[in-house]
Amino acid sequence: MKPHYDESSFRVLKGLEPVRERPGMYTRTDSPAHIVQEVIDNAADEALAGSAKHIHVALHRDGSVSVTDDGRGIPVGLHPEEKVPVVVLAFSRLHAGGKFNKCEGNSAYAFSGGLHGVGVAVTNALSTRVEVEVRREGKVHAITFSEGGEKVSELEVVGNCGRQAGTRVRVWPDPKYFDTAKVPQNEMERLLRSKAVLLPGVAVMLEVEQADGSMLAKTWRYPDGLAGYLAELAAGQEAVAPIYAGENYASGEDESFAEGEGAAWALGWFAEAMGSESYVNLIPTVAGGTHESGLRSGVFEAVKSFIEHHALLPRGVKLQQEDVCGKMAFVLSARILDPQFQGQVKEKLNSREAVKLVAGQLRDPLDIWLSQHVEAGKAIAELSIRQALSRQKNAQKVEKRKQSGVAVLPGKLTDCESTDIADNELFLVEGDSAGGSAKMARDKETQAILPLRGKVQNSWEIEPNRLFANAEIHDIAVALGVDAHSADSEPDLTNLRYGKVVIMSDADVDGAHIQTLLLTLFYRHFPALIRHGHVYIAQPPLYRIDVPASGKKRPAKRLYALDEGELDAIKDRLAKEGFSPDKIEVGRFKGLGEMNPEQLRETAMAPATRRVLPVAERPESRDETLKLFNLLMGKGEAAGRRAWMESKGHLADADL
Repeated sequence: MKPHYDESSFRVLKGLEPVRERPGMYTRTDSPAHIVQEVIDNAADEALAGSAKHIHVALHRDGSVSVTDDGRGIPVGLHPEEKVPVVVLAFSRLHAGGKFNKCEGNSAYAFSGGLHGVGVAVTNALSTRVEVEVRREGKVHAITFSEGGEKVSELEVVGNCGRQAGTRVRVWPDPKYFDTAKVPQNEMERLLRSKAVLLPGVAVMLEVEQADGSMLAKTWRYPDGLAGYLAELAAGQEAVAPIYAGENYASGEDESFAEGEGAAWALGWFAEAMGSESYVNLIPTVAGGTHESGLRSGVFEAVKSFIEHHALLPRGVKLQQEDVCGKMAFVLSARILDPQFQGQVKEKLNSREAVKLVAGQLRDPLDIWLSQHVEAGKAIAELSIRQALSRQKNAQKVEKRKQSGVAVLPGKLTDCESTDIADNELFLVEGDSAGGSAKMARDKETQAILPLRGKVQNSWEIEPNRLFANAEIHDIAVALGVDAHSADSEPDLTNLRYGKVVIMSDADVDGAHIQTLLLTLFYRHFPALIRHGHVYIAQPPLYRIDVPASGKKRPAKRLYALDEGELDAIKDRLAKEGFSPDKIEVGRFKGLGEMNPEQLRETAMAPATRRVLPVAERPESRDETLKLFNLLMGKGEAAGRRAWMESKGHLADADL
């Protein structure tokens, strides 16, 4: 039965109901850290506006958190239009606050963390209780919100405060909205430490209530600002150049940006890559955003200009932004008049103009610093150029072609139906014509065919990351389902698609060469396949012997000889059986392509009648094997091969 759907099906959420219904749309729900951060950000905004010098946060044993600042205090009078105390609006009404009228000259906050307008209203909605104490205009005002902001006490004057001002908010997060109700202390410490870094002259304290009721306190002050903070983050790292810190803000004469917009930064280059931090109006943007893009753009342009000015870039090397910024760590604090964030948790800045703002404010000061610190500039340039050379080398690395995350099987592979690798066999067949015969001769259930065009590349000296540039090698690796590996490793063969890999080439010199090239590939780049007995060599015959019938009991028959010696042995046996040599027909196969499917099945593919040789390694003779492969397949061993052929060539039984 379909559910009933009419006018009564519509529901209108009022007040803070939307937050409680879908908390994940407004904040993080793994812990209450973000709803506490909303309160801390309000205190930090007071400091950013120049009105607060102290921020104090306390984690209490009952799970509550209190945040205190000595700013101006939240206004407690009636809103001129809503006729409700402003402090009540701030904690109980979405999209209400003092940070919207930024374009007006009397704005309370020139710069703040954002304009979603939900802020501490979300904190209130997801808490069982919120107590607010405001010191303003000589009086102490108190109000309490409970049951997710549903119940509001009267705003009362509870004392006098003289000339003191500020706000104290204590929050009891509601456990039912979070995976854990405990505010993570480590996260609070990182947040408050960063506020101290970004707010010169502001003391930030965290107190944690202990089991005996005492308070364990930590206070953060950074006299060196961003540079000191970055140095602390990079403790133990090998620095390539001294940390550079600076700041630059737009003046009132700037036509593109509002007065005061800009950034402060600290930059450092290190031997190993490390993390960076960025902020917008003191809000940590852990997912980065457009201000970070602007910083990297400005740094790249300045360093590139320095390198070009000093003619440091080698010919053929093209510098990219990641080359310069890959080993750079930074702390960035951007000030933007009207920041636009991705999501309410404000983890990523989306403001497009921030790219131009930060890049423009940073480039010229960094240009000047590099000119004044030439040795540091050259060290940064050298690091960047090394990164560029490494990138260009890695860019030549060829990966297996993939589609939707899965390696695409070669189009010319004729696969088998079974998925049991104990029975499955992959035949690597020389030539398309032989591949056609093999497809008709195979057992479709267990035998797969991969025809190879021409000779496989000599892979003895190919770097592993360039291996798949060769189409034939790429197809073999993808068909097998195994990645290239070294001889000393024990790779994961769980994705191996075939229990036997059978090399099937013509019984001539060219066929032997193809066998050697494939064995080189497996021994050098897929040695585990040989070590575990997965590689075989088919031995197709070179001769076909047709024997005529001799009476009713001796019908005509067809025999096959692997080589000349075997042919002579068969002739001798037939002569002893009374067959005249004149009546025996001997045919010579020029290659696998001359065999019809029946002949190929009988001689090289059917397990009952074929001849295949298993390929095995001799661990005790590994050094000798490597030496021989180097001699035969190494590019720089031409002289050695010539000498070897001159001394051993007469021993070869070559079919020329």
